[in-house]
Amino acid sequence: MQLPYFQKGDSKGLSFFSTNNRLVENTFFIYIALIFLLLIVMFLRLFQLTIVKGNYYRTISEQNRLREIVIEAPRGEIVDRKGFAIAKNLDPDINQKINPGLLDNNQKIISRRVYKNPEAIAPLIGYRQIADNNDLKNDTCQNKLQLGNRTGKKGVEKLFDCQLRGISGKKLVEIDAQGKYLKTVNVIPPTPGDKIQLALDFELQKKGYEIVKNVKAAIIVTNPKTGEILTSVSSPSFNSQDFEDNSNNNIQAYLTDENNPLFNRAIEATYPPGSIFKMVVATAGLEEKAIDEKTEIEDRGSIKAGASTFGNWYFLQYGKTEGMVDVIKALKRSNDIFFYKTGEKTGVEKIKKWSDIFGLGKRTGIGLDEAEGTIPSTFWKKEVLKESWYLGDTYNLSIGQGYVGTTPLQMAMATDVFANGGYLCKPKLLKVISEHSESKDCKKLPISKKTLNIIREGMKQACTTGGTGWPLFDFAVGKTKIQTACKTGTAESHAKSGIPHAWISAFAPYDRPEISVTVLVEEGGQGSDVAGPIAKEILKAYFERSQ
Repeated sequence: MQLPYFQKGDSKGLSFFSTNNRLVENTFFIYIALIFLLLIVMFLRLFQLTIVKGNYYRTISEQNRLREIVIEAPRGEIVDRKGFAIAKNLDPDINQKINPGLLDNNQKIISRRVYKNPEAIAPLIGYRQIADNNDLKNDTCQNKLQLGNRTGKKGVEKLFDCQLRGISGKKLVEIDAQGKYLKTVNVIPPTPGDKIQLALDFELQKKGYEIVKNVKAAIIVTNPKTGEILTSVSSPSFNSQDFEDNSNNNIQAYLTDENNPLFNRAIEATYPPGSIFKMVVATAGLEEKAIDEKTEIEDRGSIKAGASTFGNWYFLQYGKTEGMVDVIKALKRSNDIFFYKTGEKTGVEKIKKWSDIFGLGKRTGIGLDEAEGTIPSTFWKKEVLKESWYLGDTYNLSIGQGYVGTTPLQMAMATDVFANGGYLCKPKLLKVISEHSESKDCKKLPISKKTLNIIREGMKQACTTGGTGWPLFDFAVGKTKIQTACKTGTAESHAKSGIPHAWISAFAPYDRPEISVTVLVEEGGQGSDVAGPIAKEILKAYFERSQ
């Protein structure tokens, strides 16, 4: 065995060197350097996490620990003219115990809406549902809809949706790593929507609905001085609460019901107005000088137009004639012969002109979904039906039959012209605070006082002995007699049943009208026999309460 070389050392002794020891030393230094470098990297990373991006990660941590829950804003109340709540939201319980299960990002504290006597008010008040993509896209309100919000879909709920919306609140809760509720950190209460006060008389609304709820009918009650809608009934109706509570079975039943309960007959349906249209024809005849108060026409029972025969209702039902008839007697007795000849003298274009002046055949501007209706003319028939206009068409138009179609609301507004002294008022859903402040919405029509008085007198006599409005003869509440004015109507329905529509328009008291009532009963029969008693019940309920 060969021994290592010796090297002379210093005074302290000898030193032995090996190539293996040097390799170990080099490796050791490399390890130390790597560890040192790793420590520097770890230190720099720790510095970045804690100092440079500490706030960022702290925020993420807080967000994972805290969950924001939306508190739906209570929708504004809808109240009647006396302040009685018709629709209101139950205040959300912001202190309610949160679901102990996993919380997702869409959890809400819901505010449920409750309707009073919902079937009585539904066609007018409407309902709300979850906003769809179209609602979200076309939202013009300042307080924008969010995904999952409810919005007004029909009626007053839709018309005043922006005002009724509130501002949602927030509830901040702490959760654990599994997403389970631990505690409430903070609450920002929601802001309720605005209160809407309607002109509606809720007691009268309920009364009207109870009378007609088993038939197809519409009732419009107004304050003729202002145009305020005191009652708007449509039957059959539906339940607004079903839409609020997502009662899908009931909603589906409404959609498939052949009686169309979702259809507001008071403003969305058009019907031939029958003899209540004679108020307009009489105005046209008098104002266009085709007739005057002394004009008399002999009733011989029937009249011919070409090969067609047009009879008076009294002759057709009882085989009797009424002799010489002037305009007041014609209104009192609803004499068809007089109005056939008046229409012929006045002409279809002048009748259309005055129909337009009364607002017929066009939307009233109430703000809700409504039909326009049709007032025919020679041009209309040529354009739409590709046919010529005949004398028989003029006769039909003159008694509110044939192609003419109006809504109950339009006829109510036309009736009010004779109640308030010649003003056509825009129908108002909201309560009028001051009658004078709303005068801009009531337009004076170019009707002479003389013409107004003649037609008013005819309507007054229609509600007295010998007139057609027999249910309102000697109308009284208690011992107080209240003079009414009215015009009845019976219009051919062209329905399978063959039963005509029943109409009446009335106002009272005659000298200082406070209330105007228009009733339509679809396929109801004679206006005086069917619509008349309904109008009487409405008037009775109004005046009994006021006394």
